[in-house]
Amino acid sequence: MSKHKKLSDTELIKLISRFDSRALEEIYERYSALFFTLVKKVVKDDDAAENVLIEIFSILWKKSDRFDAEKDSAFTWLVTLARNKAVDFIKRSRSDELAEYDDTYEDYFIIPCLSNQIDSLDIKTAKNIKPQIKWAFDNLTDAQKYVIELAYFEGRNIEEISGQLNIPVETVRSKITTALQNLKENLLGGE
Repeated sequence: MSKHKKLSDTELIKLISRFDSRALEEIYERYSALFFTLVKKVVKDDDAAENVLIEIFSILWKKSDRFDAEKDSAFTWLVTLARNKAVDFIKRSRSDELAEYDDTYEDYFIIPCLSNQIDSLDIKTAKNIKPQIKWAFDNLTDAQKYVIELAYFEGRNIEEISGQLNIPVETVRSKITTALQNLKENLLGGE
């Protein structure tokens, strides 16, 4: 067994920042299936999802030094990186009006900047709470589920959702706020 298998995600990301290719391989082994599933939910196409997956690990290789082990949860940071890259892919396929994709853009829009208020989460905990999250989400109204999916999985902003649903921006803002509040209440008071 490789010494890397015993290391935490945080330790592996630190090694990746020093260009340890075996650490990157270990993170790939741990998370490629999860990332592919997440990316596929966003981009819908297998070939595109595979390309985005490669780009995610390329970004991780080049920019793992942007991970702050003092304040960031490694698992949350990695999943957010995957989600951000997938959503950016979708946005770029919908519009030619996005800013040029360069290091500055990537640092601002792709590399996660997590709030200090986010609880630390690891893959084991995520797997354990998956049924509660599914139950909480399933117990939202169809409209609430839809606005969350438009915002989170399609990366649409409030104005885009407003245009797509042909409802006022304030109504969208209210629906998203209500959906998130209900999701929270379902998680805290649910099964």
